[in-house]
Amino acid sequence: MTLLYFSKLRDLTGRDSEQIPMTTSLSEDGLWDLLEARHPGIGKSRNYVRIARNQVYLEANSMLEPNDEVALIPPVSGG
Repeated sequence: MTLLYFSKLRDLTGRDSEQIPMTTSLSEDGLWDLLEARHPGIGKSRNYVRIARNQVYLEANSMLEPNDEVALIPPVSGG
């Protein structure tokens, strides 16, 4: 799975993206558990981050697959 990080999450993880080796499906809760293990403190962002799988926002109860591109998108402001 390819994870893409944007904005504050990029700063928190120190990277724009990373590859996560997977062999089975993963729930959204499972993804957050995995992220927290890799990047302690990232779980604090969970309540406001949107997740997109293959460029489509994740629906409730969706499963993530090993070949998915997963984007973690925090709120964005601009001017």
